Amino acid sequence: IQAVTARIEGDPGVSRMDAAPMLRGVITKINDQPAREVAGDHWVLNGDRGLTYSEELPARTTLVEGEWWAADYAGPALISFGAEEAEEMGLELGDTLAINILGRDITGTIASFREVDFSRAGMGFVLSMNPAALRGAPHSFIATIYADQKAEAAILRDLSAAHSNITVISVRNAIDRVTGIMGQIAAAITYGALATLVTGFVVLIGAAAAGERARSYEAALLKTLGAPRGLVLANFALRSAILGAAAGIMAVAAGGLAGWAVTTFVMEQDFKFEPVSAIAIVTGGVLVTLLAGLAFAWRPLAMRPAQVLRARE
Repeated sequence: IQAVTARIEGDPGVSRMDAAPMLRGVITKINDQPAREVAGDHWVLNGDRGLTYSEELPARTTLVEGEWWAADYAGPALISFGAEEAEEMGLELGDTLAINILGRDITGTIASFREVDFSRAGMGFVLSMNPAALRGAPHSFIATIYADQKAEAAILRDLSAAHSNITVISVRNAIDRVTGIMGQIAAAITYGALATLVTGFVVLIGAAAAGERARSYEAALLKTLGAPRGLVLANFALRSAILGAAAGIMAVAAGGLAGWAVTTFVMEQDFKFEPVSAIAIVTGGVLVTLLAGLAFAWRPLAMRPAQVLRARE
């Protein structure tokens, strides 16, 4: 790691470099109980996890609860755990974790909880221990280099050429690829939603057209009873608007429920309802059925009542 640091220091294209030792370990027990019996099927328990050690609280790290150990602490093993993951697993300060590292169980006490933000694409360890607890354990190092795009190529080339045992990954390229894939998925979802809306509007228009014969008979009866054309037209318009509103509300309710279920149980994210989109869908349904209803109402209104009633008989 010293050779990498020496190459990065002084490079004008590098804003900073974060480095930390890294080991792999499996949480086997929580408070002397099998981990899965306590925390269920939480992702932290799925296979081995990266863990690190540090004498001091790393820069840009926020403690949520508890205290960090002293730099010269050499007592029993202490653990700093991710706050969000601890809450999900039901962990508290003072709980003990048994971590299997290279076949050896190391039991430590949780001394603090800290924020771990994996969305920054930087280093993030759910588990961090005091250095004395891992003294002598073989480990590697991981580093994140924040550099200008123009300086990346030279850094990647120099590190790969000078250190054959170093794996260099361009996070920027990975993010660009993921962004491109997510953009394509979003576009596919958008086109699918648009096709669904168009199909729904076509169905509403078809429903309005299918009732033309019934409207002709109703218009003939109403005009025979003395109702003016404006009142008959208003009656048809009101029914069309109610039909469109009902269809829109049902679509919003069904789509919202399905979206909530997928977001909550499949993606495990917070569901956010979009009232503007919901209002737009209901408004669109009302307008489509209203315009279609009025368009298919002109012919029934223009027909003579006697002609319609005779044909009905």
